[in-house]
Amino acid sequence: MLLRGVGASAIQAQRVHGERADMEAGMAFSLRDSLHLVSEPRNLDASVEEVFRMMLGEGPERVDGESVVPVGRESESVTAVVGFGGVLSGACVFRSSAALAVKIAAQMTGMDIRCMDDTVKDAIGEICNMLAGAWKGKVPGLSANCGLSVPAVISGRDYSLHVQSPEFQLEHIYRYHGGSFAVTIVCDNLL
Repeated sequence: MLLRGVGASAIQAQRVHGERADMEAGMAFSLRDSLHLVSEPRNLDASVEEVFRMMLGEGPERVDGESVVPVGRESESVTAVVGFGGVLSGACVFRSSAALAVKIAAQMTGMDIRCMDDTVKDAIGEICNMLAGAWKGKVPGLSANCGLSVPAVISGRDYSLHVQSPEFQLEHIYRYHGGSFAVTIVCDNLL
């Protein structure tokens, strides 16, 4: 899946909802001088902690030096992508094993979920959407000048996500209920 064009998708979603004029009026704001704020790793950690505590009642543990969640022929995984559009174009990506996604969805909904289904995909898409919103809310001016696309969720085995030369990329791995997940912020362009 190629992440180019997610900004256009977010802007199109805003146009449909009548928010485009508000965003264009705020476009005089520039993030170019605030790259250090946009790429601040603590903002990502704070967003993950905030969303998990609010939606699941407990936060995950950030782990350093652990490999990225495996995606391969043997292991089913789930990836959710929410695009950014406006003064920042890029995406927020949430990736975990299918088993952990099922646990998260079951805890989030209070339902007895045992396998990958549409409820799990919806729950993981919503987690990614909330992470994207929480993260952009941590940077002054970004929240009002950057829209979000509808979450896209991919599940299965043996797939890869390709990003073309991002301006910056921030990825953290977290441990939660015996599994791990990755949250990545990818920035294609800053205005």
